[in-house]
Amino acid sequence: MFDQILLAQRRLKGFANLTPVMRSSTLDELLGRQVYFKCENFQKVGAFKFRGAFNSISCLSEAEKKRGVITYSSGNHAQAVSKVSQMLGISSVIVMPKNAPQIKLEATAGYGAKIVTYDPVKESREKIAEALAAEHGYVLIPPYNHNGVIAGQGTVALEFFEEVSDLKTLLLPCGGGGLLSGSAVVSKALSPNCRVIGIEPELADDATRSFYSGTLQTVDNPQTIADGTRTPSLGSLTFPLVLEYVDEMKTVTENDIFAAIQFMFYRMKLVVEPSGALGLAALLSGVVKTEGPVGVIVSGGNIDAKTLTTILEKPNY
Repeated sequence: MFDQILLAQRRLKGFANLTPVMRSSTLDELLGRQVYFKCENFQKVGAFKFRGAFNSISCLSEAEKKRGVITYSSGNHAQAVSKVSQMLGISSVIVMPKNAPQIKLEATAGYGAKIVTYDPVKESREKIAEALAAEHGYVLIPPYNHNGVIAGQGTVALEFFEEVSDLKTLLLPCGGGGLLSGSAVVSKALSPNCRVIGIEPELADDATRSFYSGTLQTVDNPQTIADGTRTPSLGSLTFPLVLEYVDEMKTVTENDIFAAIQFMFYRMKLVVEPSGALGLAALLSGVVKTEGPVGVIVSGGNIDAKTLTTILEKPNY
C-alpha cells in the first residue's frame, strides 16, 4: 500500500493543494508539548476527500470514464467526487442522506453532480448506489473501502511527515477508516516509533469496538454532530489495515468536540467541521496523553452556519 500512496502523491501533484501545517503557542503552553495541525480544511472542496477521489477517478480507463461515476456520502466525499468529475469531464451521481448539511448538499450540486437523496433511518445508501450502478453502468467510487481512495488519503500523512519528521504521536479522525488506514501505513513506513491513534465520537464508536475486539462492529445511524463519522462500520479493506498499522483507538464526547471547535475558532482563527476537530478534542479532554511532538490531522472545514453558531454559543469554551 505504501508504494500505491507514493504513486498517488505523483498523480495529485499540481491538482491537490499542499495544505499548511499550523501551530498554536497557546495550545503548546496549555498542553506542555508541541502540537502540529495538518489543515486539510484548506484542501480543495474543503476536505482531505479530494485526494482519494482524484487518485481513484483519474486512474479510470476512458471507457469507464464515459460510463460516469456514482458514490454515496454524507458530504465531503460527495463534494470531492463531483468536483473531480467536473474537472475531468465525467458525469457523476451522488447518493446523499436527506439530512446532510445543507452546505454540503449545495456544494455537491454546484459541482454539477446529480443528487439522489435517501432516508438514512429507513434506507441503505450502499444498496441504492449499487442498484443504480447496475442499472445505468456507473462506476462505483466508494468513500473509503477502495484501494485508490485509501492511497489518495494516505498522501495527507506523507506530506505531514515531509514537513514535520519527528512526530511522536499522530491523531486522526475515523469514520470509514480510509484516512486513518492510509495515514497509518505511511507513519509506520516513515516513522515506525510514532504512535498512530484514531479518534471517534463516543456515539459512533464502531471502529474502536472493532479494534479492541478484533471483530468488525457496526453502528446504526449514530446521532453525533460529527457527520463525517456516521459510517456504519470500517470496510473490508480498511479494517485489516487499521488492525495492522494503528496503535490505539480512543473516543471523545460531543461536548469535547464542541470545545475543540471553539478553541480552533477563537484561538487559531480556523473554521473546522466537527469530524476535523476530533484529534484536538482528544488532547484537550485528556483522553490522549502523550509526550513529544504531536501531529493532528484536521480532516475538513465544511460546516454550515447554523451548526457553527450552535457550537459557538454553547458555554464550553
